[in-house]
Amino acid sequence: MTQEKPAGLPDKIRHFIDGKHVDSVGGEEFEVLNPVTNETYIMAASGQKADIDLAVAAAKRAFEEGPWPKLKPRERSRILHKVADIVESRDEQLAQFESFDSGLPITQAKGQARRAAENFRFFADLIVAQHDDTFKVPGVQINYVNRKPIGVAGLITPWNTPFMLESWKLGPALATGNTVVLKPAEFTPLSASLWGEIFREAGIPDGVFNLVGGFGESAGDSLVKHPDVPLISFTGESRTGQIIFGNSAPFLKGLSMELGGKSPAVVFDDADLETALDATVFGVFSLNGERCTAGSRILVQRGIYDEFVERYAERTKNIVVGLPSDPKTEVGAIVHPEHYEKVMSYVEIGKSEGRLIAGGGRPEGFPEGNFVAPTAFADVSPDARIFQEEIFGPVVAITPFDTEEEALALANNTKYGLAAYIWTSDLKRAHNFAHAVEAGMVWLNSNNLRDLRTPFGGVKASGLGHEGGYRSIDFYTDQQAVHITLGTAHFPRFGAGK
Repeated sequence: MTQEKPAGLPDKIRHFIDGKHVDSVGGEEFEVLNPVTNETYIMAASGQKADIDLAVAAAKRAFEEGPWPKLKPRERSRILHKVADIVESRDEQLAQFESFDSGLPITQAKGQARRAAENFRFFADLIVAQHDDTFKVPGVQINYVNRKPIGVAGLITPWNTPFMLESWKLGPALATGNTVVLKPAEFTPLSASLWGEIFREAGIPDGVFNLVGGFGESAGDSLVKHPDVPLISFTGESRTGQIIFGNSAPFLKGLSMELGGKSPAVVFDDADLETALDATVFGVFSLNGERCTAGSRILVQRGIYDEFVERYAERTKNIVVGLPSDPKTEVGAIVHPEHYEKVMSYVEIGKSEGRLIAGGGRPEGFPEGNFVAPTAFADVSPDARIFQEEIFGPVVAITPFDTEEEALALANNTKYGLAAYIWTSDLKRAHNFAHAVEAGMVWLNSNNLRDLRTPFGGVKASGLGHEGGYRSIDFYTDQQAVHITLGTAHFPRFGAGK
């Protein structure tokens, strides 16, 4: 079983600091694996504190001395639109890099490349349309808000859909005039290596964008603890988020963290069953199940439970597992052997916690690599580990409920609160349930279609803060209040005598 390497691979993945591709100061490297075979296909520079120091120094210099923060919004907007144009023109290469590196099916990787371009277009437009508040007291005072870029933004991104999620942070950080140091995930560094040339071709000055690859405990930790990095935006799992929170505390850094999820999909007996099946199958197994907003707990009302489980099992068994490069593939290879072992351990745990109705091991015909058969468990108790813990793979738990009150209790019965999906034809129930469920984002009779103007983020263990739309502008800018006196200023005259 082979998968051809995409054209245009570099000889090695290097850091990008102050406009140049560079090796680590100490020469440190790590192996990057092909998830189909788990063989090393390229070496990558492994960032240490010295590399982060160089990148931050370049970004700070570009912020304090360079033109980028001082450009008019329209000028920055034009450059970011060029970035989007270049990304769109290279979508085939980007998708091939992403699919080969991460194991994502190629058709889904193409969608991520297009979304990355759209993220830049959105913030390029938003920064021009942005307006600030003014508060007037006629004849007395005018007060207005002056937004200013903050400085060097540290961006730490995950290994699932890496290029798109990098664009999600890079777009608003750059649009608002900041400079950045990006630390991409070590499992999937390939597509991130393209950013440097894309930004250079678009006209972004040297030092504005910097990239240091490597591991969280070295490169990521050094970025979080660097005193000249006032902002950290992190997407990843909740335990790492807690560590970042603690390490940032002495510096009082601005933090935005989108963390783990164990999102419920609640299907009431009055739902459009066919549509709910389509959405809940796609919502778990797309992107190989490696998505933070996956509806990996499906709660189904008792009256339709048996039919739903039977049809869900049939659909799951028919999902096409294949090479990531095959356009027919619906589920590809898990990103890395470490993560594969984690997912498979939960599959084994699930066999004692629920009724296995599909999958449960390796798919036929794939004796090597990180392939997991799409797996579904029914009759899962709410205290089961596969109900409570984030698996981040093609594994789903299905649980019955009788009443709306019980469904709400089950939906809220985890430490996470990122997303929720509700399927019902009762409009009152839909809105009331949505307002009561503990989730940062709720979809009613829909699956994860998000307007970029809306906030993205979670509650409880699923995150801190929100990004998206003006929430991203808020995060990446300081809001300075300026007060102007229009009349005669009157002050108590301390020390003036009688």
